[in-house]
Amino acid sequence: MNRVYNFSAGPSMLPLPVLEKAQNEMTSYADSGMSVMELSHRSALFTDIITEAEQLLRDVMQIPANYKVLFMQGGASQQFAMVPMNLLGNSKKADFIHTGSWSKKAIKEAQKFGDTRVIASSEDKNFTYIPEVDRSMIDPEADYVHITTNNTIEGTAFSEIPDTGDVPLVADMSSNILSEQVDVSKFGLIYAGAQKNIGPAGLTVVIIREDLIGLAPETCPTMLDYKTFNDSGSLHNTPPTFSIYMAKLVFEWLKDLGGLKEMELMNREKAAILYNYLDASDMFASPVEKSSRSIMNIPFIIPNHDLDATFIKEAKAAGFETLKGHRSVGGMRASIYNAMPIQGVRDLVDFMKKFEADYL
Repeated sequence: MNRVYNFSAGPSMLPLPVLEKAQNEMTSYADSGMSVMELSHRSALFTDIITEAEQLLRDVMQIPANYKVLFMQGGASQQFAMVPMNLLGNSKKADFIHTGSWSKKAIKEAQKFGDTRVIASSEDKNFTYIPEVDRSMIDPEADYVHITTNNTIEGTAFSEIPDTGDVPLVADMSSNILSEQVDVSKFGLIYAGAQKNIGPAGLTVVIIREDLIGLAPETCPTMLDYKTFNDSGSLHNTPPTFSIYMAKLVFEWLKDLGGLKEMELMNREKAAILYNYLDASDMFASPVEKSSRSIMNIPFIIPNHDLDATFIKEAKAAGFETLKGHRSVGGMRASIYNAMPIQGVRDLVDFMKKFEADYL
């Protein structure tokens, strides 16, 4: 079997033990004679799968009892609209911290439903840092404050979660959920597309404080109302059954590893290996301010060298897949999500050292 190191920003690599277990159960899940993909979402077998998936996620993230876990579809992009449709019920005002491409999209969608205000932005330095935020900047009448905890394209992340007081904090956590310990009680709502750290594309996880459910107006479409998913146990219509099953396997894998405490230690070690090399290199460099660096998505550049295409081509030939940077920023990017082993990062750094010796 020829497995490469897949540094894609998403869909990303999955843990090999998870893939192997899914492979073993592919044609007959729990001796049913059916694949999970063939199970009715109303069946007892799938009821067990989705119930166990939710409980595992609650255990791993230590989700308080007054928060609901919803399994949905549509990705973070659909949440850009669902959040304002559901939460802009009082003042119809929302505050945003603008840190890159994805927060820009969230702001654009929210503008269709209410008044948006950018209270802090890092656009002045091409989103290479996370701006400081304090409670005095927040409109106390705002229905919510929105942040993107980790910026997949720009490679920045919040090292501290802003204190928003009584205003609910909403977080797009798509690219760093499950990568480190987080206090869920600091948030009113967390949403995340699955295709980074949770499982295959097609599933979206929403963790929402129960007092924020049921605020949508009557004109809100049924499938865009959080209450619909809460009242039905995420089974109002056919959910992404196989993606939920795969997420359950990933949650099991995480729990067996020792949970988010151990996962965070591993992720910080991986990131340190690559950042330490970038900071010492005479060829490669990180464009991100040190205090704002992501441990999940690490962009890097070759200043004053037109070698990007050569690097990407040779890296691919050596078994390092999808290192090309996002088209909006260029350069290279290594996404080192939970499933990327430490050895993968070590091998990448060894390759980069050789490339530097060959071309500098």
